Amino acid sequence: MLWLDSLWTYLAGASALVWLSILIQPWQPWRTRERFAVLEKDALSNDLSTVTVLIPARNEGRFIGDTLTALGRQGIGLTIIMIDDGSEDGTAEIARRAAPEDCHLEIISGAALPPGWAGKVWALEQGRERLTTPLVLLLDADIQLAPGALPALLAARQEKGVAFLSLMVALDMRGFWQALLMPAFVYFFKLLYPFHLSNGPGRLISAAAGGCILIDRDVLSEIGGFKSIKDAIIDDCSLACAVTRHGVRTWIGLTHSARSLRPYNGLSEIWRMVARSAYTQLRHSFVLLLLCTLVFTLACGLPVFILFAIPVLGAKLIAAAALLFMVTGYLPTLTYYGMPRLLALTMPLVGLIYLAMTWSSAIDHWRGHRSLWKGRVYSRDLKSSG
Repeated sequence: MLWLDSLWTYLAGASALVWLSILIQPWQPWRTRERFAVLEKDALSNDLSTVTVLIPARNEGRFIGDTLTALGRQGIGLTIIMIDDGSEDGTAEIARRAAPEDCHLEIISGAALPPGWAGKVWALEQGRERLTTPLVLLLDADIQLAPGALPALLAARQEKGVAFLSLMVALDMRGFWQALLMPAFVYFFKLLYPFHLSNGPGRLISAAAGGCILIDRDVLSEIGGFKSIKDAIIDDCSLACAVTRHGVRTWIGLTHSARSLRPYNGLSEIWRMVARSAYTQLRHSFVLLLLCTLVFTLACGLPVFILFAIPVLGAKLIAAAALLFMVTGYLPTLTYYGMPRLLALTMPLVGLIYLAMTWSSAIDHWRGHRSLWKGRVYSRDLKSSG
């Protein structure tokens, strides 16, 4: 039937248009040009007395020792404040044993979580109250900095003229599911929050990666501290939004100079990590969920279906073009992380898996299953951003 053939052709065209529009956007979110790298390896003589590192830690005994050891290789005079948020695995004791010699480590026993606060944000606020230095590094307890990374961050702050600088740290991509899904996690984040727009003078997009953020203490004070984002589950972008609303420019980039030590072992752990905040990212909006479903189905599912199941030559050719655009956009991310380029061919499957994770997140929300993170259950009315 001619009308059905035309329908498949139009659908293939719509899919191709989605991927082509991503490629031709002026801000080019698929590229990896926003990068941070350490050029100077010898950091032992760097004076870091102007910086305090805030580390919120809840049951991070596996990682905190390596994280602190890496901080000890950044320079001298560094102040580290670790907020032990009710850990039950000896995190504080491990931290004391791993404390760097040339740094001052203070460990705070976190107070009980007040109503309406997210756990990490509350821990950071307790650390903020102890700040005496002009600069603050917000560092997750599982993030390991390469030698010289912190001095390089200070230099980048001066060079770029920003008071808020965050890094998308390198994630663990070893293993089948990690290789399949983790590069795409970064790729989709960059599509949702284009780094080039976030780094520009406008305030339309505010992006940050919470694992590693360098910020001026005065800026934190001026926005009201972490109380301004106290109910944020997605705290990093919420903090960036609060900062940009205050008229402060931010910068975010990819890096190999800071990496996450946390392994996500298999599909189930990655699934929980994504589903924890996916529907929150959509602001718990069913309309946005349907729109997300339409886009992912059109962009990821239909081209493969048309190419292999629909006997319409024109539609097949356009579907092949859609797949070509899709692969072209994903290749730079895979290349940056040194992953096999053939993984670009898995993007249709990966996109549908992420869509399933989003639906899983929404279903959990509708069933009243509240956000669970590191053994703590949050009220489901906590927000995604400011």
